[in-house]
Amino acid sequence: MKDESRSHPFRDSIMDAKTAQDIPATAQTRAPAYKLAFTDGGFMMREELRPVRLQLELLKPQLIMDERGVESTVVMFGGARIPEPAKKDTAKTPVLADLSRYYDEARTFARMMTERSMAAYGREWVICTGGGPGVMEAGNRGAHEAGGQSIGLNIVLPHEQAPNAYVTPDLCFNFHYFAIRKMHFLMRAKAVCVFPGGFGTLDEMFETLTLIQTRRMRRIPLILFGAEFWRRVVDWDYLAEAGTIAPEDVKLISFVETAEEAVEVIETWANGHDKD
Repeated sequence: MKDESRSHPFRDSIMDAKTAQDIPATAQTRAPAYKLAFTDGGFMMREELRPVRLQLELLKPQLIMDERGVESTVVMFGGARIPEPAKKDTAKTPVLADLSRYYDEARTFARMMTERSMAAYGREWVICTGGGPGVMEAGNRGAHEAGGQSIGLNIVLPHEQAPNAYVTPDLCFNFHYFAIRKMHFLMRAKAVCVFPGGFGTLDEMFETLTLIQTRRMRRIPLILFGAEFWRRVVDWDYLAEAGTIAPEDVKLISFVETAEEAVEVIETWANGHDKD
């Protein structure tokens, strides 16, 4: 992304974009056709340019994370509606109020993993969330409290929303395409932790499970916080009994209740004791 590193002698795009802003205003230069293609917002939004926008949305976070030295991540999925325990009286249902304990577990887990990340100069095991409230906020908050960086992969939604205040600003990204956002969740993932949540959480969990089950990505720890919640939401054993998944597919999942248990799963995995 740094033009200083280019090897060619030609004028760069930044120079020409600036020059183009200072040209005399005439009927010709005011016409949309005259705008440089890469500075023309109207052109970039055209239907035919969707492949280019997909590529740009893939490239921008990729290049920035490369420049920041992020080599691997720990992804945290979970409900945006789960409040922190101190605010559980604001929860919309008694169940959400009860689930608030997982906010603290997510926060503690992120802090513990970030402490390990900082031992690797902040390049490995970087916390990555969807950048929103609830469990996502808890993950970024725990990383922030440990003094490390964390990633937030936000997405434009019809209702007004903004990233939580704990995402590292230089690693806070905004997406238009859900598909590209999902790719960035998993491209660097060394572990995925899933906390209780709704449609979005279920979507992200099953996407990851499907990729691992079909061997479209290598197996990594897939950790579900809250066995009671997840066994009620999904009857995993019945899926195996029915034959819609193989019995060994259930073993792709580890159920935990606490941050310490999740860290132990990851450390055991990293030591090579749980890869089958």
